[in-house]
Amino acid sequence: MSYRALFKFAIIVALLAVLYAHVVQGVVYDWIHMPDFSHGFLIPMVSFFLVYERRKNLSVLNPSSHWGGFGLIILGILFLLLGNIATEYFTMRVSFIIVIAGIILFLLGKDFYKILLFPLIFLIFMIPLPSILMDRITFPMQVFASKMAARALYLIKIPVLSEGNIIQLSNNYLEVSEACSGIRSLISFLALSVVFAYFSQKNIWKRILLILSTFPIAIIANVARVTGAGVLAEYCGDSFADGFFHGFSGLILFVVAFVCLFMVGALLSRIKKVNK
Repeated sequence: MSYRALFKFAIIVALLAVLYAHVVQGVVYDWIHMPDFSHGFLIPMVSFFLVYERRKNLSVLNPSSHWGGFGLIILGILFLLLGNIATEYFTMRVSFIIVIAGIILFLLGKDFYKILLFPLIFLIFMIPLPSILMDRITFPMQVFASKMAARALYLIKIPVLSEGNIIQLSNNYLEVSEACSGIRSLISFLALSVVFAYFSQKNIWKRILLILSTFPIAIIANVARVTGAGVLAEYCGDSFADGFFHGFSGLILFVVAFVCLFMVGALLSRIKKVNK
């Protein structure tokens, strides 16, 4: 890299630091203090790996400026200003990705931009969802998990009554809290499925189908977790259900969910072989 290129790079980094230091600081704070988005630390690492995986394709390209990138930069900065005015953190954080994409397109050109587009889009998983959206998603998932778990408990002959996110047992009750709604595992599992689909499938429709399978798999796994907690609460007490099982079952079911995702991917790959 020439001194001129290094100087440009240093100027860009300095400008980004001035514009987005508080935004990045806020994101990291949320990763630390919001359990639903603690996976955010891993997302930039995965994105960098995706860029590294494309290094051979990038090495043969010649940089060529494209003015469309300047428009993206302006759009990103506009998002940043609007987010600051409205105190809307999600918009400000998305603007960072837009500005990075604009810089790549403006300085390096279309070919670089196309190859790096997927790693850039993947960075959206590091941004916590707005609170208003999380509230709209989380409570319905709590209620759904409660109702499905109550039906499963009824089928195995455990007396049960479901009211909202409360499962009333014969001598106890189980509250499906926000942590048990499944939103945390769904978001992290969705990010994992995107990477898995990218590497395991070549056809776009198969990648989309594999990613969509994440939703029923994650939801069923969470219902199974709540059902297991209900069984333990009935026979062993709520202290046991809320203790070791609460944390350990989440890890086990995440592994089981990934195995199910792997099986769906293997089935899709098998369809390709049959067509040949």
